[in-house]
Amino acid sequence: MFHFKMPLRILAAVLCLTLLAGGAALADPVRVAIVQTLTHTSLNQIRDTIIQELEASGTEYEIITRNAEGDSTALSTILENVKMDGVDILVPIATNTAQSAKVVFEDSGVPVVFAAVSDPVAAGLTGEDCGFITGVSNNIPAAQIVGLISDFQPDYKLIGFLYTSSETNSVSTINAAKAYCDGQGIAYEEVSIANLSELQTAVETLISRKVDALYTGNDNSIASAMSTYIDTAYEYGIPVYCGADSMVADGGFATIGVDYVQLGRQVAAIVDRIAAGECPEDIPYETLSEYARFVNLQAADRIGMTISDEILSAYTVLVEADGTNHFGE
Repeated sequence: MFHFKMPLRILAAVLCLTLLAGGAALADPVRVAIVQTLTHTSLNQIRDTIIQELEASGTEYEIITRNAEGDSTALSTILENVKMDGVDILVPIATNTAQSAKVVFEDSGVPVVFAAVSDPVAAGLTGEDCGFITGVSNNIPAAQIVGLISDFQPDYKLIGFLYTSSETNSVSTINAAKAYCDGQGIAYEEVSIANLSELQTAVETLISRKVDALYTGNDNSIASAMSTYIDTAYEYGIPVYCGADSMVADGGFATIGVDYVQLGRQVAAIVDRIAAGECPEDIPYETLSEYARFVNLQAADRIGMTISDEILSAYTVLVEADGTNHFGE
């Protein structure tokens, strides 16, 4: 018997045309499943913003949310169950969720709109086998990351990079920052962790190497354990720079990074386009249309840093010195 295996890119196009009836809008209600890898402020904010935007869009949506709570086995099971239940559009939040979604949904005809994938190319979410996938990246320009430190510590000598080795998104962000530092002659040390039980020791290791500042980018694991991170760093007066406003809200010092409300809005807009009849292969993945500058004045007090009015005028105060938190306002 002769078996013909259709290339995935062609299969995606055929399935898309079949699913969307040649450009017709999906039938109401449009079933959207939002799946996240774990609970922390950034991912929750993305999810909540997407839901708010879709509910206000004028299209009738049935929205399902699932959370693997950091369990990779549970994540695969959730995706398989969502697939069997039948959805029109899948929204995986974070890189590992999107990578798992690609494997589970590649032959399903269900469009996948990822949220918060720092490097879609390195994550394998672009190319001929990904015609059913699009979304919004939360990549941050490396030059701006390092420039952030210069704003507050113009005389710094050594940066400490801290990241989770298993998170493609985090590794990609740190690699870009290191490449920029190499080109500019900026010294740095780096330590990676395999799991959160190693976090405190990793911070202490970098501090023992006499770093002037710590930086962690879009790292979901570390973002879920900010209290451990900052308590250790601030004991030694070392500021923690972050890749997201939510990480600053949770105690980090400052960021030029991701405004996850903006990211959620862009994801919802792509979902709307697909619900209206567009195919994901015709919608290139997007990066953020704007970045945000935030500072935590309570953190500044904890490390004994005085910030000039000139520098402060370029930032939004996310947490006041008295602890008042403006996140989400």
